[in-house]
Amino acid sequence: MSLKSTYEDKTLLVTGGAGSIGSELVGTLLNLEPRAIRVLDNNETGLFDLEQEHRSKKIRPLVGDVRDRERLKRAFKGVDIVFHAAALKHVPLCEFNPFDAVKTNVIGTQNVLDAAIDEEVDRFILISTDKAVNPTNVMGATKLLAERLTISANYYKGSKNTILSCVRFGNVLGSRGSVVPLFKKQITKGEPLTVTDPSMTRFIMDIPKAIKLILKAAEIAKGGEIFILKMPVMQISDLVSAMSEERNIKECKTGKGIEVKTIGKRPGEKLYEELMTEPEAENAYENDEFIAVISTNDRQESDYTTIPEGFKKMKHRVYSSRNEPLLKRDEILAMLNDLKFK
Repeated sequence: MSLKSTYEDKTLLVTGGAGSIGSELVGTLLNLEPRAIRVLDNNETGLFDLEQEHRSKKIRPLVGDVRDRERLKRAFKGVDIVFHAAALKHVPLCEFNPFDAVKTNVIGTQNVLDAAIDEEVDRFILISTDKAVNPTNVMGATKLLAERLTISANYYKGSKNTILSCVRFGNVLGSRGSVVPLFKKQITKGEPLTVTDPSMTRFIMDIPKAIKLILKAAEIAKGGEIFILKMPVMQISDLVSAMSEERNIKECKTGKGIEVKTIGKRPGEKLYEELMTEPEAENAYENDEFIAVISTNDRQESDYTTIPEGFKKMKHRVYSSRNEPLLKRDEILAMLNDLKFK
């Protein structure tokens, strides 16, 4: 099955479709000739902007919220593939608004799953985060539950044929609310770069690679997998160095170079991230680009029917940004240039 044939002439639905990932996903899907793309979001302005950007009759903007079960029931009628990107994703905001994070990331996900199964969509992909691995904050904990709800739905869906799987992201460079746009704004204004902890490390990916992971996962999923992109690791101090050295005199209003201010970790923030837990690593398979963590809830050790084609058993190891090789300055600059950081 080719990538295009997976989506051609299909009715697709993207929740959170006005966000950084969702809107880029919609734009990419348009090139794959779907029948229609329904874009569900509670951001009216974001939906309007998305529609104006693409001006495609295939886009169906739906103002709605994943907390609203009745709205979802109507939105999911006749849908073939669902990409569930709607979430509260900012760690500090979730720390201070924990039950709202539960309402959207947990209850909202269950609402979306119920609608997908009830309407017998073909495929469902949850977009998750590495913060769901051994979580230390509310956002990560809610996304872990969203993953578990998605994987478990494969075992109680009964006679329905819906395939339900997850993708797990690292930090997406250039996405809304991420550190690169923040640093760029601070540099342009001549303000200090605010760094929580210079030694902090993160798995990183750009938006095109994130979209590639989502689309490929929906194409090859058999149900119950968590797909992870093999990602490089960056230390925050190296990002600061790359951005400030490249821009300090050119864009800083003071012309005196760029000050870096360490402000300490934010509530719930970790110094490093992990891509898998140790038990997950025991059931991980890989190809050149991706890792697939296979659910074992309903599988005997000798049953390989759920292993995606072309994947082989992965050597067991801890996959943490704390002990992976770090990107060098030139590699970081190349990624920034790809983001059109001019």
